[in-house]
Amino acid sequence: MPGTGPGCSFLPFVPGASADYNPGMNDEIIERLLALNRRFYTTFAEHFAASRSVSDPALTSILPYLPYDATILDAGCGNGRLALLLDQERPGSTYVGVDATPELIEEARAQAGQLPQTDTTFCVADVTRPNWTEVLPQAPFDCVVVLAVLHHIPDFDLRARVLRAATSVLNSQGYLILSTWRFLAHERMRRKIVDWDEVGIDEGELEPGDYLLDWKRGGRGLRYCHMVDENEVERLAAASDFVVRETFRAGGREGDLSLFAVLDRAADGPRDNVL
Repeated sequence: MPGTGPGCSFLPFVPGASADYNPGMNDEIIERLLALNRRFYTTFAEHFAASRSVSDPALTSILPYLPYDATILDAGCGNGRLALLLDQERPGSTYVGVDATPELIEEARAQAGQLPQTDTTFCVADVTRPNWTEVLPQAPFDCVVVLAVLHHIPDFDLRARVLRAATSVLNSQGYLILSTWRFLAHERMRRKIVDWDEVGIDEGELEPGDYLLDWKRGGRGLRYCHMVDENEVERLAAASDFVVRETFRAGGREGDLSLFAVLDRAADGPRDNVL
């Protein structure tokens, strides 16, 4: 039967906890951008969860990379839709989902009660905190999944440190699957970009590739997003002791709205259980 949190400690966000991650971007700006996204996901948790279905190709496209009977960490799990997919397509999996938004974790836990074939645990934890991995049961993991997360994390070094933390909870044959949002690739996405003046942030204090995007379901909201392209994925992998084994694109009306990458720590050659 699925669980919904026993054995999982609670790690709320602590202002300033991520500041030691940043040698470049101003610490105050990092905190403001993180807070901006926390407010968005807290305010729009229900509407956001309703817009993310289990049948979305931005989720189902990773199925070929998920082995049977695996222990999987979903870092930044949102409403936990990967747990539903695993229950349908990979029965016998052990799943742990973590997210910084308690409202999304509650959505995920409500769904987990319907899962008969997956051992499921959800934890409230912020992956931008230095010690977020301390809450995790079932470590080490066969696979860590980081879907649509990195583009919401300000500062390259902080993004790399999140990936390094993921490395620390993988087993020796483990690998990581990530995806990032290609919101600059299509005009309908670019129309969501708004001026940083709306939140009182000077664009000169940001990294190249940082944008402010709006949301209009259930009201108007604003999110920070960073454009993580193929080049940055390679740089992030190198900075976090990973090797990029494969990349592909999927999702959205266009079929390529998300960039996916499969990473591992092998010296050469792909893992047998990845491809």
